[in-house]
Amino acid sequence: MTAIITPFTEDDEIDFNTLEELTNDLIEQGSNGFVIGGTTGETPTLTHDEKIELYTRFSQIVDGRAVIIAGTGSNNTKETIAFTNEVAAIPGIDYALVVVPPYNKPNQRSMVAHFTAVAGSVNLPVVIYNIPGRTGVKMDVSTILQLAQHPNIAGIKQCASIEEIEQLVTEAPSDFAVFTGEDAQALSARVLGAAGVISVATHLYCRQMRQMYDDLYAGDYAAAGAMQRWLTPKMNALFMYPSPSPVKAVLNAQGYQVGGCRLPLVPLNDEEKENLALHLGLASDALLGRLARKLA
Repeated sequence: MTAIITPFTEDDEIDFNTLEELTNDLIEQGSNGFVIGGTTGETPTLTHDEKIELYTRFSQIVDGRAVIIAGTGSNNTKETIAFTNEVAAIPGIDYALVVVPPYNKPNQRSMVAHFTAVAGSVNLPVVIYNIPGRTGVKMDVSTILQLAQHPNIAGIKQCASIEEIEQLVTEAPSDFAVFTGEDAQALSARVLGAAGVISVATHLYCRQMRQMYDDLYAGDYAAAGAMQRWLTPKMNALFMYPSPSPVKAVLNAQGYQVGGCRLPLVPLNDEEKENLALHLGLASDALLGRLARKLA
């Protein structure tokens, strides 16, 4: 699944034409679903009304061809419930992605209270988003397993160790979907029984990641492993600078007019583009405006 970016025009408005073009290409290349309005989508910089319009029009673009998980969480429980129920009224939205509350630094008991209140009051199944590097706190595996028993908590996007993915797959209910949020864990998490990956790298390497999983399902483990080893340094390079600046730089170079990032993030400068190109294995001028539409 792709954690899709939010394209912006030169006037800093959401560019729905580019969003449609990119979405259609990703579905054609093998993405099974999307997180819209997540970290990669720069959700903290979107207004309430922009998010509602974004989710509504994105659902129309997808038109039932893929699963849609919409970001609705915040560090305010009441606002999370209210906004999630607004989003639930949009046809075609399948799940709500609810982040562990940032800034407040809740303890484990507070996390249970927050997610229990949200899941018990909303009209969409909830996917927990555990991303300690962005929230300042980490949901423990024991807390996740407790919340996994809730009938309206459907799964988790887990950004943590592969050992924790393994424990969750082993001990959570069979209908609780465990997704890794770490691109470099895409293959190992799936081998361990996770549902898959919610990915940034699929923006650029969707065909390769689709092939990797297809090789795995066909029993060609050597080919799948070789592809993951080829992908991993490229996946890591996409987080050399604040995301989604790197992936937007490459998409712009490919010919997608995705624009820059909204403040407080800034686009990559020329030195950063050259460094990124080096780590992606591209020509040194590749991200300075002369990259062919399709990556080799």
